[in-house]
Amino acid sequence: MSIFIDTGVFVGYVNKKDRDHDIAVNLLEAIMRNRYRAAFTSDYIFDEAVTVALYRTKDIRKAIDVGELIIGNEEKGVDRFVNFLPVSKSIFNDAWGLFLKYPEKMLSFTDCTSIALIKRREIDYIASFDKDFDGIVNRVRE
Repeated sequence: MSIFIDTGVFVGYVNKKDRDHDIAVNLLEAIMRNRYRAAFTSDYIFDEAVTVALYRTKDIRKAIDVGELIIGNEEKGVDRFVNFLPVSKSIFNDAWGLFLKYPEKMLSFTDCTSIALIKRREIDYIASFDKDFDGIVNRVRE
């Protein structure tokens, strides 16, 4: 069993003012306790999560906290619990195809890269607050 973690879960975990903060904390803690065994995210999600955290909170420390949550920080004792998947050229091309396939969903290109990675790596679930994934991949929102 495996799970891919989307931007909103990381941002919600760090930002106590986020409307989904409590859900994000419960979900990430379950993931950290290996409920889904292998956890994944991507370089595109890292980029989006750090940027979204910065713009929503206007606090560089929160953006750094999100980044360190994802990639860890040995000096601060923040263990890395998520596997990092890069968006390769072939994943990029698959994502473009998905972007064109689902115009009614209004998926961001980053969302399409996540779907492409999930499908290619046969990841079981996505942890996301974004309903646009429904009907394409199995979404978990605890």
